[in-house]
Amino acid sequence: MSLHVVVGFGPAGAATARLLAEKGHSVRVITRSGRRPEPGIEHIALDAADSGRLISAAQGAAAIYSCAAPPYHRWAAELPPLASSVCAAAEATGAVLVMLGNLYGYGPAQGPMTEDLPLAATDRKGRVRAAVWEQARELHEQGRIRAVEVRASDFFGPGVTDGGHLAGRVMPRLLRGRPVSTLGDPDAPHSWSYLPDVAAALVEVAGEERAWGRAWHVPTEPALSTREMVDRLAAQAGTGPVAARGLPSAVLGVVAVFSPLIRELREIRYQFDRPFVVDSSAYEAEFAVRATPVDEQVEATVDWWRKRSATTG
Repeated sequence: MSLHVVVGFGPAGAATARLLAEKGHSVRVITRSGRRPEPGIEHIALDAADSGRLISAAQGAAAIYSCAAPPYHRWAAELPPLASSVCAAAEATGAVLVMLGNLYGYGPAQGPMTEDLPLAATDRKGRVRAAVWEQARELHEQGRIRAVEVRASDFFGPGVTDGGHLAGRVMPRLLRGRPVSTLGDPDAPHSWSYLPDVAAALVEVAGEERAWGRAWHVPTEPALSTREMVDRLAAQAGTGPVAARGLPSAVLGVVAVFSPLIRELREIRYQFDRPFVVDSSAYEAEFAVRATPVDEQVEATVDWWRKRSATTG
């Protein structure tokens, strides 16, 4: 089996690294702080934006998975040099570059989002995400690297904690049967990308030459509103109905004064004030990975949060 390098060990990076290890590959994870090794996974501490050190760490890799992302409020300053570094590592080593992307680059879209939509974002974070992929795509078209991007909607599932909209701000309260606050309109249809499906798609396209040179959407179940997801989670948890209330703009403004994350989320609130729906049919027509049925997603997520609550208090 071959060496695979995963840059970043957030929810998606961790799930991808562990899936690769389960498949018998050697896995090297790159993070700034490093971690203790775990079965099949080597952890190396270095700044992935340092292209020289990243190139050295990625020697011999079959694929590099770019799963790291700076905190929201530092995207504009830190994401471009990080992306340039992973591109340089892919060029120097010959490894396939598999980029984890999102849907911000499209900007507000009318109707379900497909991969052929123009990258027309007007907000800062959307423009940064679009530019990161365009850089890799141009290098691919020049024959300098082999690159592919996998775009996910909002993460959901085991392992998704503080950054998820159905995670740290919702699940602890939901498990206690208490009302939850959500961003935007809780009744707007919204696509949720189940974390194990994200990892499975990243791993699959790394080995599929016909996938390279373009972007693909993670296989995703039909859109459900935040309220519908809360209802399903509460039913699985057995807590009884749990109210889901959208945060009023005035309250969001006050919270944003103290929270850099909420300040940044205000810029992409359109994703929750209106339908935000992913079409993943192009991926499903070409490859094997399919979205996990939503009932299985909900069951696994509730089980994971119960175990987490039992150990963290």
